[in-house]
Amino acid sequence: MPPALPAAAPFPKALHTRLEAALAARDPAIPPRTRHVDEQGGPLYTNRLLLESSPYLQQHAHNPVDWNPWGDAAFDKARELGRPVFLSIGYSTCHWCHVMEEESFDDVETARLLNAKFIAVKVDREARPDVDAVYMAALHASGERGGWPLNVFLTPDREPLYGGTYFPPNEGRGRPSFRRVLATIATQWSEQPLQMKQTAQSLAERVRDILGGGGALESRNFGPELAERAVLEQVERVDPEWGGIGRGMKFPSSFPLRLALRVERDLRDRAETSPDAAKRADAVRRSIVTTLDRMATGGIRDHVAGGFHRYSTERRWLIPHFEKMLYDNAQLARLYVEAWQWSGDDRYAEVARDTLAYLDREMSAPGGGFYSATDADSRGPSGEMEEGYYFSWTPAELRDALGEELAVLAAAWYGVSEPGNFEGRTILHTWRDEREVAAELGIEVEALRAGIEEARRRLRATRERRPPPLRDDKVVVAWNALAISAFARAGFALADEALVERASRAARFVLGSMRASPSGSSTESRLQRVHIDGRASVDAFLGDHVLLADALIDLYEADGNPLWLREAIELQAQVDARFSDAERGGYFRSAIDGEQLIASDKPRRDGAVPSGNAVAASVLLRLSELTGDAAYAERAMTLLAGFSAELDRRPSAFGEMLLSFELRSGTKEIVVVAPDLAGRDVLANMLAPLRRNLVTARVLATTFEGERQARTAEVVSLAERKPARDGRVTAYVCEKRVCQFPTTDPAEFARQLSIRPGR
Repeated sequence: MPPALPAAAPFPKALHTRLEAALAARDPAIPPRTRHVDEQGGPLYTNRLLLESSPYLQQHAHNPVDWNPWGDAAFDKARELGRPVFLSIGYSTCHWCHVMEEESFDDVETARLLNAKFIAVKVDREARPDVDAVYMAALHASGERGGWPLNVFLTPDREPLYGGTYFPPNEGRGRPSFRRVLATIATQWSEQPLQMKQTAQSLAERVRDILGGGGALESRNFGPELAERAVLEQVERVDPEWGGIGRGMKFPSSFPLRLALRVERDLRDRAETSPDAAKRADAVRRSIVTTLDRMATGGIRDHVAGGFHRYSTERRWLIPHFEKMLYDNAQLARLYVEAWQWSGDDRYAEVARDTLAYLDREMSAPGGGFYSATDADSRGPSGEMEEGYYFSWTPAELRDALGEELAVLAAAWYGVSEPGNFEGRTILHTWRDEREVAAELGIEVEALRAGIEEARRRLRATRERRPPPLRDDKVVVAWNALAISAFARAGFALADEALVERASRAARFVLGSMRASPSGSSTESRLQRVHIDGRASVDAFLGDHVLLADALIDLYEADGNPLWLREAIELQAQVDARFSDAERGGYFRSAIDGEQLIASDKPRRDGAVPSGNAVAASVLLRLSELTGDAAYAERAMTLLAGFSAELDRRPSAFGEMLLSFELRSGTKEIVVVAPDLAGRDVLANMLAPLRRNLVTARVLATTFEGERQARTAEVVSLAERKPARDGRVTAYVCEKRVCQFPTTDPAEFARQLSIRPGR
């Protein structure tokens, strides 16, 4: 057994035995993540986190810090010893989390101070977004900017005393060293305990006010002008040359592009009678196209293997932070599919396909789910961890991988040069027009395209021989739901059954492997948020439930299997029973029968993923239209009323919620019925107008006469008593259950959908 942790009490015998067994089972080929090793390369220090399943917690298992996982045991110990708690929150692919680990948490003297004066607790924010949300709100309430690692000092009653993000090991640039912060908090706790506890109680009360959300219910009748205002506010901030918001660091999610697509379309519809609408439509369109094109051609996109990195560190989308997140790529794939439907530009469809191919190839977990993320750092030639080495190239590396002739072509297309654009290396980008590059090389455009494809294939094979970035092998329900939606929607739009099948595989995995019965129940099954190493754990949160329900509705609309809709209905029933705020509308992040933190968070503003309440509104309205049950719509109206004052004050923070406004009125209810024994291919011609156009305020049921239609109608009242006329595929376009004349003509179907001719 490794030596005791510095200034920490010895482990109890039972824990000691478990840690010894876990150490013995460790793969000796994988070096421990610490600089403190013995002559055989084994870790000198081991703490409780070795017994945790989270990859992030496992990363800290060999720190000399006496880490505890989140739970009553840690806070009971703090209360017993009269110490404050040091809470550190991060995630496995967080760059600055790694930096602080190496500088401070793996430093023996820092660990000695932590172990002697505090109870140290580590939390994976991806497994416990509820804990992260509460203490991030505490940081914001203190006037500090957020980020990760999130480091907060707490009382034994879990109330926040003081917090920050990254603390450096040494003083500098006006920032105190981490050891100085530790010493100061320890002294204040010892000398002024009552004052510190009062401060913590006051801060906790402010956190409760911030997170409670939803004021008095108000019946504000918002129309499309609110979405227009939200988008135009953002358009004013768009970088006109490079797209995205602002002129510095840029996140793809900072500009609500899916909402902008809809606003531009609606403005364009009014443009013939309103010059002002035409002008605004042009401005929105320029912002959309510039942002989509610059992201797709910049270094934020992985031009070798597909997919997008986390964000750009500068305005040109060229130098990314190299993490790749499942949730980012799923949402971007869906965005580019909708951009193709909106514009007809095949380049956007190709970006979507390329992104989904990356997820399927490199992020697929056994059984059908998707892994969470890959790190920014990987080992370079020296063996040291380097950010971006894996993804960047030199001209010599191109020549070694491709040969002289193909390397010249690849360098011209991807902008690879001797000086490079990133620490003497080049991050690939495709800013130049292919006709310009072909002319420069003296070849035809088709020859350039063929050469790029061959170069890309060989570069990927070469890159796969480099040490890859760390992959976080957690399967998270909410993020898998976003991927299911992306594959299902892309599969439907692009008429690609393989993509739909990939969505259904992921859905079967989540529904089959990520549910568990609560203690004492032999019949009830509850969704779990995380699956890793063959085991599901952590009761799922609001976002997990509603994003999965939304994804299953997408999957139902893509393949017509009513099983998915039944599961979505059951998930919504769980949400209503266990997450609802009956008093003020909307839903809490955590179940009301789950662990209660110092504040109840009711998420409404979008972050890296859509807010749980925004998605819940969409799910409720879609279920209402499909099933005919008006109670769903009533709950959605109550939810929106609870957030109406905030929506009015700052609509641009509620992009996803504004998307649901389309479904409140004027929703097209579409049923397409095929003859009984026909195959799915007979639906293709009729569905083509719906596939290739951005028709958003709609729900869709596809079915076949006979038994399949009867089974569908048990769940989807929309599908009742609608025959396939004259033995041909028939489309019904309805609104508020009043249908236009059924048609077997795709052109007439397009007209009923209000699709402009030519698309």
